[in-house]
Amino acid sequence: MDFLKELGIDKENYGACIGGEDWIKSKDSKKNDSINPATGEVIATLYQASEADYEKVMAAAEETFKEWKKVPAPIRGQLVREIADALREKKDALGSLVSLEMGKIKQEGDGEVQEMIDIADFAVGQSRMLYGKTMHSERQDHRMYEQWHPLGILGVITAFNFPVAVWAWNACLAAICGDVTIWKPSSSTPLCAVAIQNICNNVLNEHGYKGIFNTVIGSGSVIGERMLNDKRVQLVSFTGSTKMGRHVSEVVSERFGKTILELGGNNAIIVDETADMDMVIPAIAFGAVGTAGQRCTSTRRIIVNESRYDELVKRLISAYKQVNIGDPLHDETLMGPLVNENAVSDFQNALEIVRESGGEILYGGETLEGNFVQPTIVKAENHWDIVQEETFAPILYIIKYKTLDEAIAYHNDVPQGLSSSMFTLNVQNAETFLSSVGSDCGIANINIGTSGAEIGGAFGGEKETGGGRESGSDAWKQYMRRQTNTINWSKELPLAQGIKFDL
Repeated sequence: MDFLKELGIDKENYGACIGGEDWIKSKDSKKNDSINPATGEVIATLYQASEADYEKVMAAAEETFKEWKKVPAPIRGQLVREIADALREKKDALGSLVSLEMGKIKQEGDGEVQEMIDIADFAVGQSRMLYGKTMHSERQDHRMYEQWHPLGILGVITAFNFPVAVWAWNACLAAICGDVTIWKPSSSTPLCAVAIQNICNNVLNEHGYKGIFNTVIGSGSVIGERMLNDKRVQLVSFTGSTKMGRHVSEVVSERFGKTILELGGNNAIIVDETADMDMVIPAIAFGAVGTAGQRCTSTRRIIVNESRYDELVKRLISAYKQVNIGDPLHDETLMGPLVNENAVSDFQNALEIVRESGGEILYGGETLEGNFVQPTIVKAENHWDIVQEETFAPILYIIKYKTLDEAIAYHNDVPQGLSSSMFTLNVQNAETFLSSVGSDCGIANINIGTSGAEIGGAFGGEKETGGGRESGSDAWKQYMRRQTNTINWSKELPLAQGIKFDL
């Protein structure tokens, strides 16, 4: 595959790199094979980073931060612009690698790389808008304002399902904020990280920088735990399961570090009695089937008005029958494989619990060859334990409702709170859903699905989704430290609140 060579992927690769330098050619840790989930074949191998490698990268990051934080933010933005241009040049190759190693279809792989480019472009503009506020002091001849300073070293721990975009959400904003990043990617998609680091190395070398974008690829139990416990890492951005996110929060908060947590989703679409089914069906199909149901924003539940249930099920089954399952690099494929055998087992186990709970499988439910499964539609009840959980697979639960209050109650009655949607032509229903008595999620949409968020808005959720926000809006503030300043330009020393302290 020519795109592997283009991206600098060798048969054997290394797991630690100080940005702008060569990879640390250490073979102290075990090898990790990158497996093509569509075929089960080894794409390439990688020597995982050792703890000694981690220390080398960390030491370099510390030294880099001392100087990088002094570089004017617009100049930092120019470096990110160069990263964006380099990503544009490699978009096709990177999209192919994402598809090959993760298993999402080529269009989605290309889309993920475009998301990287978009957030880099956004960050360039943001580098001139790291605004603080000016406040009026209660004391005469005093001025108050706040400003934002670089935070330090950012640790980014990403998941397999978005192997490159989530790094960019964090690293691009962190760079313009004056921080340096150390990335620990998923062990399931290490080659994507190698490719991105190679691109960053080229840009850093060209402009005389090093240590701004760094990578350590290793197991969570070794490298991940080292990062969580490292007081030199001021902020950890973690994407993964709620169970692991709880552990991350406990460990990092114990040392008073900061976290951004992007955890599980149990995303629902409410389909009311007025909904336009020509919009509903493709939105559900993409949300539930796209990335084989392995997005944190994948559509898991459909809460449909009982008057539209039969129509929706009939049309949805017809749409599912048209989903071409196969090699994600083929143009005609709409759904690729699950990431590995464990994911297939989770799919099977979930459907077994569905049957035991009294659920009816309306379509699909079968495993196919290798890591491929059928996208599945299930008639279910919202209160079932299996419906309350997030299964990272293309299983869609259909739930009937009678009144809007009942629909919203079902919608919110899950532990997670990431993305949500309502399809309606009734403005009162739409405004209710978006109001304080409506969706309790971090993302709430009208007449678009639960997945496919744009980078301009802050991305994240509530409850067991973790509460973190990444990407657009004012998410940049999480990568900086706020400082309030008061300047007394008078010749007196008045105290606040009119306090007298005469000596």
